[in-house]
Amino acid sequence: MTKLEKYKGIIPAFYACYDENGNISGERVQELAKFYLDKGVKGLYVGGSSGECIYQNVTERKEVLENVMAAVGGKMTIIAHVAAPSTRDSVELAKHAESLGVDALAAIPPIYFGLPEFAIRDYWTAMMNASSLDFIIYNIPQTTGYALSVNMLKEMMSFDQVIGVKNSSMPVQDIYLFKRNAGKEIVVFNGPDEQFVAGRIMGADAGIGGTYGVMPELFLAANQAIEDSEIEKAQEIQIMIDDIIFKMLEAKGNLYDVMKAVLVKRGITIGSVRAPLPRITSEDMSIVEEVYGMIELAIKKYSL
Repeated sequence: MTKLEKYKGIIPAFYACYDENGNISGERVQELAKFYLDKGVKGLYVGGSSGECIYQNVTERKEVLENVMAAVGGKMTIIAHVAAPSTRDSVELAKHAESLGVDALAAIPPIYFGLPEFAIRDYWTAMMNASSLDFIIYNIPQTTGYALSVNMLKEMMSFDQVIGVKNSSMPVQDIYLFKRNAGKEIVVFNGPDEQFVAGRIMGADAGIGGTYGVMPELFLAANQAIEDSEIEKAQEIQIMIDDIIFKMLEAKGNLYDVMKAVLVKRGITIGSVRAPLPRITSEDMSIVEEVYGMIELAIKKYSL
């Protein structure tokens, strides 16, 4: 087994866990982490978009990761997303993550200012220089404004620490392009949950996604269907997943708050989202109920 095998599978993007006053709840972080351990997912992606990282300070992000590691460290693959608006904070988070014993770091490119590629490279390499951990590039151009180019990919792959790309761009062809041009064996993670099966068919080795956390059983089943070459079954599960996602997106509240409300139905309470993300409304509760029912029916039909 190569060192990359520990990254291949279903890896939910971990949600932000708050108490009733909107502060980080270490107890709820640990409860959620253990929930995913029990579900049998490969690992957790901590501190990314689903973790509301851009609305948390460095101390809070450290607290989240510490509690994840206290609950499931050594039992699952843990990828710590450490990108922050400043390189200084990103480096501090990288050092902290390594001290806790996580498996890998990940980072989006710098946000807000449009920077040249050499500055983006320097931002990523500063985190790598701060640790000896595996490093995963996070490509999500629809939120960062930067699309990973093949030239930048090749340049970054010259670093031994860079072992993969979390690709959240919508064209599935990007997965093939990154795999073909990496120049070495890498792991490409499918990012857009709505096209998980398509991404896997195009060569993605694994998946990291924000909706995995509310229905991990369905992504596990879809992934297993692909492994078993049951493509029609995988397609059926993907369609059910997409119907659930599209239904959640009908709510006025933010998608993450909808999913947190669904998790309450599943026995896990992790608080609401942090402003400025909009919370669900009373009118959204009918959607929450419908989504919960859709997930339960799909799990009964397809759960492993």
